[in-house]
Amino acid sequence: MFLFATLAEATQYVNFTELMGENSEVAFSVFGLPIRWYALAYLAGIFLGYWYLLRLIAQPGAPMARRHADDMIFYAMLGIILGGRIGYVLFYNLEAYIESPASILRLWDGGMSLHGGVIGVLVAIWYVTRKEKLSFLRFCDYIACTIPFGLFLGRIANFVNGELWGRVTDVPWAIVFPGAAGSDPRHPSQLYEAGLEGLVMMAILAWFFWRTDARYKPGFLVGMASIIYGLSRFFVEFFRQPDLQRMNVVEATGLSMGQWLTVPMIVIGIWLVATAKGRRQRVEPIAGPDSVA
Repeated sequence: MFLFATLAEATQYVNFTELMGENSEVAFSVFGLPIRWYALAYLAGIFLGYWYLLRLIAQPGAPMARRHADDMIFYAMLGIILGGRIGYVLFYNLEAYIESPASILRLWDGGMSLHGGVIGVLVAIWYVTRKEKLSFLRFCDYIACTIPFGLFLGRIANFVNGELWGRVTDVPWAIVFPGAAGSDPRHPSQLYEAGLEGLVMMAILAWFFWRTDARYKPGFLVGMASIIYGLSRFFVEFFRQPDLQRMNVVEATGLSMGQWLTVPMIVIGIWLVATAKGRRQRVEPIAGPDSVA
């Protein structure tokens, strides 16, 4: 009897609401104003990235000085917010926003595209490097090493919010999410992405930066980041529930919009890594103590 009871209990999937509680998306309130985990994840990701960037540029041959890093924080925040929102509007829900343009400004309702955020950050880097006459690719290499902080925390916030859940499954670690997810157990795909796009990418880029001469090959690190993110996202999309408003893409092609958007990232990343060695030259540091041949 004990064995049957144990097996029966093992089939009871974790209920998200029981695990995280009601209104899990709200961290706390200040004078009645709810402070959401997603906003805190954005801020923590940016400031952790900034802290790590200062460590990176303290090494020999850095392509920027402290003042450039300080400027980049402001422009990166603009790029992430504007690029992420515009990307979501264009890639995932354009028809709805054409009908109600004012809702584009309702950021608190959610709707951010990571691919759009990447484009926004690239525009910010282009502006800063053009203004300061710095190397665009080497600047991108250093910024790429800081990105996993935000990716990891952002995906954890997606999980805490009970959003962007996975497809229906019967794996033992499946979770029953509330709301539109129904009562079926689903993959916690947010955690898969946090692990691959966040922790795995962070470890690989850190190894290349600190243990090899990759940072002296312009484009190598940002190319590697593009490959890791692209492959991780492409893989996890097989377990993540496709966006309802873009189900037509899945039905027509067999791949989700997220997978199609990662294809250019993978191709560009492979090209950057493959050609990085040919771009190596004597590096005169903007910060850090030494030149590097």
